[in-house]
Amino acid sequence: MIWSDVTNLFDMSILLLSVLSLLALHCSPVMTKMTFTHRDRTTGRQLECDSCPPGTFLPSRCTPTQKSVCMPCPTGSFTALWNYIDRCLRCNVCDYNQVVKKACTAESDIECECRQGYFNIHGMCVRHSQCPIGEGVLNHGTANQNTVCQICTNGTYSDIASDQQSCMPHQSCEAAGLKLVLKGSSWHNSVCASSEEIKSKDGAEYLKEILPTFFVHQKMNSRRLRQLVHKLTNGKTPTHHLGGSDCLAEINTWLASATVKELRDLPAVLVAITADNAGVKLQNKLHRIDSHLKGMYAENEENEVLPSGAK
Repeated sequence: MIWSDVTNLFDMSILLLSVLSLLALHCSPVMTKMTFTHRDRTTGRQLECDSCPPGTFLPSRCTPTQKSVCMPCPTGSFTALWNYIDRCLRCNVCDYNQVVKKACTAESDIECECRQGYFNIHGMCVRHSQCPIGEGVLNHGTANQNTVCQICTNGTYSDIASDQQSCMPHQSCEAAGLKLVLKGSSWHNSVCASSEEIKSKDGAEYLKEILPTFFVHQKMNSRRLRQLVHKLTNGKTPTHHLGGSDCLAEINTWLASATVKELRDLPAVLVAITADNAGVKLQNKLHRIDSHLKGMYAENEENEVLPSGAK
């Protein structure tokens, strides 16, 4: 072996030992103590003192004859880092609409999250949005995300505003041994009737089943709703102080005792208060119900006339 080869081998050995030493230092389980310097008031000497680990504080600094003295943080306080402060930090408290996710310890501050029904946005807890009538919950809200809604389609509906309810399937009239009077939409269920009801009930009585939801779904403003209440009650109900929800409650009270004629006149009443779009939609619903009933009534009459078993 020539001298250059020996030199190269020696250099490689030194490099390998250096790498192994660094790895051993990095992987060592012994934590190097943190220190700080301060000038001793008595002697004027610059001293290097030990810092205190998380969960403790430094009530007295080191002296030429004594090491730093660390004490545990009292209940309700903490230090999360190596430090040389003379008192622990006070634990925070959760803000309005927050709950404790993780309690404060000597080594960490309290962790908070939004309470049930709220989510965090820009550091504030805001109530989860409700999906409006005609939409259902796709993803429920969490502590960090708002409710995600979807429009009810493909034979599903939602007839309430909710941050919990998903779109529900329309009921099957046939499966229940009933007849379909009005096909369901995104905001109301299918309306069904028995053979006996078809003979005895007016179409307006079936329309009545979806009317409470209809007025919410139309999103009429408070002024228009007050006009409607005034019209329906012939001016007997004071309306100047009523808000939107109050008006809807008054309308539902009126619906509970409304006659067939009053129900059939309802589309015209809506047009009279310039809610033309709502009036036309309601009239179309009533027309479809009447058409279905007329067809089913004729079918029943035909079946009753035909001899048993005849087609």
